[in-house]
Amino acid sequence: MSEQVLRMFLDKEGEYVSGEAISRELQVSRTAVWKKIRKLEEEGYRFEASRKLGYKLLSGPDRLSAVKLQAMLDTRWLGRRLHLHDTVDSTQHVARRLAEEGAPEGTLVIAEQQLQGKGRLGRRWESPKGKGVWLSLLLRPKLSLQRSPQLTLLTAVALCRALRRLTELDIGIKWPNDLLSGGKKLSGILLESSAEEERLSYVIAGIGISANLEESDYPPELLEKAASLYMLGGRKLDRHQIVASFMKELEELYELYMREGFCPIRTLWEALAVSLHKHAVLTTPQGELEGVPVGLDENGALLLKMDNGEVLPVFSAEMGWP
Repeated sequence: MSEQVLRMFLDKEGEYVSGEAISRELQVSRTAVWKKIRKLEEEGYRFEASRKLGYKLLSGPDRLSAVKLQAMLDTRWLGRRLHLHDTVDSTQHVARRLAEEGAPEGTLVIAEQQLQGKGRLGRRWESPKGKGVWLSLLLRPKLSLQRSPQLTLLTAVALCRALRRLTELDIGIKWPNDLLSGGKKLSGILLESSAEEERLSYVIAGIGISANLEESDYPPELLEKAASLYMLGGRKLDRHQIVASFMKELEELYELYMREGFCPIRTLWEALAVSLHKHAVLTTPQGELEGVPVGLDENGALLLKMDNGEVLPVFSAEMGWP
């Protein structure tokens, strides 16, 4: 019921909501309404009370709230099973344990802080407390293992579209899954899979979004190539809104992908890409490749046009520019 009460205040932002209206809507007593208001206050929400007008929500807690997040979610199944933690070693580790225990698809793990945040190729991801969105999501797609790279591209598209909608920033995707604005990285995506007999058992999608970090939160060596939404846009964002917007976008695109395949996702990815049609250097386990990325193939590989005109599909590499 706390979630329902909070949703009523969020729908009437800045307005008074009478206790009578809440009790009538939820078919509970005024005493029950008062108790739910008190519970929300204990979680850090601040209300203004008027004997004539009712209650008005003034502010929410600085920390993430499971009640508020559930109230803001506009999804059917994605994120509805929520595990919210203060501090963890890595949300990927927590989500993998839940997956092995049989947690359902759509289970979402969020932490205020990660002590061992994971990036691609074993890199450390900086995850200071209370300033970013550090989450892992459990998916159980009925797909072959070979199609798992497509899910990375899909996730990047969903996150990019969600953040562009929430901000005025020109955000694009650097292949395969980094989000950039002004040439600086503001988010990273890491997908880890488990498979049996070449079929995916589950996928853990780890996402780190540098939402409200300040310059002092970054090691000096990262400031030239990384930034937060706050640093780039000049305003702090509601992290609940970031999660809710991303979950909605991802659920819609994931269901589109399961119905129609990779083709519509490829079109969306190419439209948002910042790494196409300019000379690039790809570092692969076999060595460096130089050429011009021209798009994605039907499997999700990057198509690299070489100087001799040959077009090579590349599934995994580090991209840089000369």
